[in-house]
Amino acid sequence: MQDFCFSPELRALADKAEQKARQRFDAIDAVSQQCTARVLAAFAKHRVADGCFAGTTGYGYDDVGRDRLEEIYADVFGCEKALVRHSFVNGTHAIACGMFAAVKTGDTLLSATGSVYDTLRTVAGARGALGGTFADYGIGYREVPLSGGAPDLPAIREAAQKSGVKAVFVQRSRGYGDRKSLTSAEIGEICALVKSVNPRAAVIVDNCYGEFCETSEPTHCGADLICGSLIKNPGGGLALSGGYVAGRADLVEKAAYRLTVPGIGGECGATFGLNRSMYQGFFMAPHTVAQSLKTAVFCAALLEELGCDVSPRWDEERCDIIQTIRFGAPEPLLAFCRGIQAGAPVDAYVTPEPWDMPGYDCPVVMAAGAFVQGASIELSCDAPMRPPYIAYLQGGLTYEAGKLGILTAAQGMLQQR
Repeated sequence: MQDFCFSPELRALADKAEQKARQRFDAIDAVSQQCTARVLAAFAKHRVADGCFAGTTGYGYDDVGRDRLEEIYADVFGCEKALVRHSFVNGTHAIACGMFAAVKTGDTLLSATGSVYDTLRTVAGARGALGGTFADYGIGYREVPLSGGAPDLPAIREAAQKSGVKAVFVQRSRGYGDRKSLTSAEIGEICALVKSVNPRAAVIVDNCYGEFCETSEPTHCGADLICGSLIKNPGGGLALSGGYVAGRADLVEKAAYRLTVPGIGGECGATFGLNRSMYQGFFMAPHTVAQSLKTAVFCAALLEELGCDVSPRWDEERCDIIQTIRFGAPEPLLAFCRGIQAGAPVDAYVTPEPWDMPGYDCPVVMAAGAFVQGASIELSCDAPMRPPYIAYLQGGLTYEAGKLGILTAAQGMLQQR
């Protein structure tokens, strides 16, 4: 750390925090090893070769690389079918396609984990929109509030059995909420409960930030559909854009109709030479996720030493890459985010400012000096500028760089005090 001018006090705290954090590293590496074995076995099974990396143009018919990658995703996630496309503009786009795949006019989608993530609220119709919401299609939407920051299982049971409920939505990560993220086993418990009272209801999971954090995914535990973003965990820091939907074949096909058009679905979609980065990113993903988890554990340990309220704590089990820090005021939050930016490999000279991002109902500050714009598998930190002023940190392509980024942010926060 000779090129970074950290104070002696911060260096001492960093050494103490790292001693704690390393107690969790073996467990993280063990998960990465198992997930890597599953990915590698799928690559071998589906005979990945250099020809898979060639792209197509125009309609994209007979894109062997694209189709084989989707088969690999399905195998790794333990499900029937997957749709993996760079044409999903973000995770919200993929999730919305998954939602619409499971409901039609007259049906109801039930959110089992409280309000959906901010950028999905316009889809659900939870706030005003110009069109394209569930209400515009005659689809109902209801929520089961969380109880003490956790899913309310008795309330979910009661709500799921009501007439018209054809889909139950579960958000795996905390999003911008003050709640715990869910393990695949906990999601499996919700799936079993829903199926016991409403066997035909599809359980759809927003899997963003959770892939490869555990040895199993929600589809291994009963979920009908999982959806996520390729510039988060499964892209491994190499995918340039995109998202995925994976699960029951009929639901994936309907999601493909939503992405393109009925009758075409996933049969079209040129890849323009992007297959290589998507394959290599998925291969790298378990290791890259492990680097992000180590960065998050170090962050929690260091910020606890500095007296901050963090979640999860450094020694807690993790099922996603998100680390929260509750600041209670805007000034230290902004100082921390600006420190993350200053410690980034790209745009380190930029000073993040809160702004009105599309899809959010308040200004949001985002620190992300990333090689891929908005890639939250790379070290980033963002926060809605509203009480209780919680920062959401995620990512880190390498632990070494992630650690330096955290220290730069901590120093900025200390200088602001």
